[in-house]
Amino acid sequence: PVSLMVNTFGTGKIEEARIEALVREHFDLRPKGIVQSLDLLRPIYAKTAAYGHFGRDEPEFTWEATDKADALRAAAGL
Repeated sequence: PVSLMVNTFGTGKIEEARIEALVREHFDLRPKGIVQSLDLLRPIYAKTAAYGHFGRDEPEFTWEATDKADALRAAAGL
């Protein structure tokens, strides 16, 4: 991405700037980093053609993983 914008619409428990900093700290947002962290070079895309690719719990859909949630909570002091 060329930019990152966080907007909690007033519902955030921490400042939006802090959330942005945490995202930048915990996620590699370079193209190579995104491909590696989501393991996107696997042939899994046929499954996304039906029923969409968000909100499903298929283990192949790595973009649904919440494995960084604990580290983000700890870093945010929550």
